[in-house]
Amino acid sequence: MKEVDINETFDSKRFLKNLTQKPGVYQMIDRYDHCIYVGKAKNLKKRVSSYFKKDDKDIKKKVMVSHVRRIDTIITHTEGEALLLENQLIKKLKPRYNICLRDDKSYPHIFLSSHQKFPRLSLQRGSKRAKGQYFGPYPSVGAVRESLQLLQKIFPVRQCDDSFYKNRSRPCLQHQIKRCSAPCVGLVTEEEYQEDVAHTVRFLQGKSSLLINDLVVKMETAATALSFEKAAQYRDQIAHLRKLIERQYVSGQGGDLDVVACAIKEGVACVQVFFIRHGQHLGNRSFFPKVPSGKNESDVLSAFLLQFYLEKKMPKAILISHVLNEQELVQQVLSDKAERRLSITVKPRGERARWLNMAKNNAHIALKQTLIGQENTRDRLNKLATLLEFEHEINLMECFDISHTQGDQTVASCVVFNNEGALKEAYRRFNINDVTAGDDYAALAQATSRRFTRSLKGEQPLPDVLIIDGGRGQVSAVSEALNDIGCTSIFIIGISKGSDRKVGMEKIYRGDDGRTLILPSDDHGLLVLQQIRDEAHRFAISGHRQQRGKLKKQSTLEKIQGLGPKKRQRLLKQFGGLREIKSAGVEDLCTVDGINESLAQRIYDRFHDGAAS
Repeated sequence: MKEVDINETFDSKRFLKNLTQKPGVYQMIDRYDHCIYVGKAKNLKKRVSSYFKKDDKDIKKKVMVSHVRRIDTIITHTEGEALLLENQLIKKLKPRYNICLRDDKSYPHIFLSSHQKFPRLSLQRGSKRAKGQYFGPYPSVGAVRESLQLLQKIFPVRQCDDSFYKNRSRPCLQHQIKRCSAPCVGLVTEEEYQEDVAHTVRFLQGKSSLLINDLVVKMETAATALSFEKAAQYRDQIAHLRKLIERQYVSGQGGDLDVVACAIKEGVACVQVFFIRHGQHLGNRSFFPKVPSGKNESDVLSAFLLQFYLEKKMPKAILISHVLNEQELVQQVLSDKAERRLSITVKPRGERARWLNMAKNNAHIALKQTLIGQENTRDRLNKLATLLEFEHEINLMECFDISHTQGDQTVASCVVFNNEGALKEAYRRFNINDVTAGDDYAALAQATSRRFTRSLKGEQPLPDVLIIDGGRGQVSAVSEALNDIGCTSIFIIGISKGSDRKVGMEKIYRGDDGRTLILPSDDHGLLVLQQIRDEAHRFAISGHRQQRGKLKKQSTLEKIQGLGPKKRQRLLKQFGGLREIKSAGVEDLCTVDGINESLAQRIYDRFHDGAAS
C-alpha cells in the first residue's frame, strides 16, 4: 500500500503557524491513529518546525515525517518536565520511531536492596523480582548513572556488588574519595548507615524539601553539641541538595487525582482531563461536548463530571478549573458513588496548582487548534461541493471500504465525517457473509444495504454524500443496492486511484449521471476525499486484523486436547495474548487455574515441537 504524501494530508504550515513556543511534548500520529514518535522540546514551535524544512537532507527524518497525519502536543512548565513526560509516554505508547524502543528492554531504575543490613544502591534494568525498593523509571542508563554519582557525593551509600562487598579486608578507593562510608570493614555503624539510606530514599521519593528541613535541624543540633565536623557535613549535604533539586511537576507527590479544566470560545467547549496516579502523569484527553448557546464553563463542568464519572472508577480527588453549579450536591453524588468522600477542589495550592494550570493551558490550546481545524474543514467542504457540482451544502459524509485476505474474513468499514471532522462514535464495521470470496462489489452492496436500512428506519441520519473507495463498478453495485431498498436520495461518488495507483491522480465517479471528474492534485476538496478514504481504509484493515487474530487464537488453542473454552479464556486473560502463551514455560502455564502439569506440557509442546504454525 503506497503512502499518501505528507503535504497532501497534513497542513504543516497552518499547524506551525499557531503552535506555541512553550516547552512541552509532541506526539506524531500516523494514518492508522498510531503514535509513531514522541519528542520533547524547550520551544515546541522551533523543534517541530525543524521536521518540515525543505532543505533537510536527513532521509530517515523525511521517511518518518511522510507518515504523519496529525501532531498532538502537551504543554509543560519546563523542559525538564517535558523530558520526564516524554519518557513516560514512550514507555506507554511504544512509538516505532523512538530509538530507545528498538529492543524489548525496559527503562532503567535505581534499586535499593533495603532488605539487607547495609543496603546497596545500583542500576536495575529488566525484571523487578529482587527484594527491595525501585525508583524511576529514568529516561536512560546514563541518567541513572549520573544520579548515582550525585547521590554518592551527598550520601555515601555503597554501590559495589555483593561479591565485592563481602570479600573486602580494607576500604576501597570509593571510601578514600569520600564516596562510601565503608560498611564492608566496619567503619560506620548500622545506625549511621541507615540514616544515610533513609535520606537517600527521601530524596529519590521526591521529598527533597522535607529532607533539607531534616538536615537543617540535625546541623543545628550538631553545632549546639559542639560537633562541628558533623555539622559541616550536614551543611555540605544541604548545599549539594539545593543545587541539585529541580522540582519536576510531571512526576512528583501529586497522589491519585484527576485534573479537569474547561475552556469555551465561539460556542465550542473543550474539557481537558489529566490523569495523575501516584504522582505520575498517565496521560490526558480532550473532550468536546456539544454545548447549547448561553452555557458557561461552570455549566459544562457540572454536566461533564456527572456524565463522565458515574460509570467510571473515580480517583481520590478532582481538581477543577471553575466552581460547579450546585457543587456540594455534585460532590455528594460522586462521593456516594465512590462509597467514600471525594474531594473536589477549585483553587489548589503548590504542586496541584501547577497541575491545574497545565490542564488549563492545554484546554485553551486544544480549543484554539480545534476552532482553526473546523474553519479549515468547512472551507474545504464548500470547495468540494463546488467541484462535485453538488447543489447543496455538505454537512455529513460517509465512506465505505472493504478489507480481506484472498476473500477470507471480509470486513466492510463505514466512517463518518461532518463539518467539524471525524465522528468516531458513528463509525461502524460489518462482517460480510454469504458472498463470493473476493467479490468486493457484493460486499459493498451488502454493507451499504445493512447500513441504510437502519437509516430509513430513522436510527441515524442519511449522509449528504456517500463515498465509495473504488471505481465505476463499485459505485454501480452500491447504487443498485440502495435503489432496491428505496434509498434514492443520497449523492454517491467513487474515488479511485486509477490504473497507475498514483496518489493525487484520483478519478471521481458520480453515481447519478456516470460522469468522471479529475480534480487538481493540490485542490483542498480532493484532500478531504483522500482523508476520509484513507480513514475508511485504516478502519477496515484494523477490523480485518481483529478477525484474523481471533481466528488464529481459536484455531491454535482449540486443537489442544483437554483445553476447553473456559480454560482457553483463562489462559488468554492471564497471559494477555497468544504470543505470551507461546513464550511461557510449563511451570508458568501451571499457575493458571485448571491447567495441570500434563495439560501444560501439551500446550508447551504445541508451540515448540513444530506442530504449531
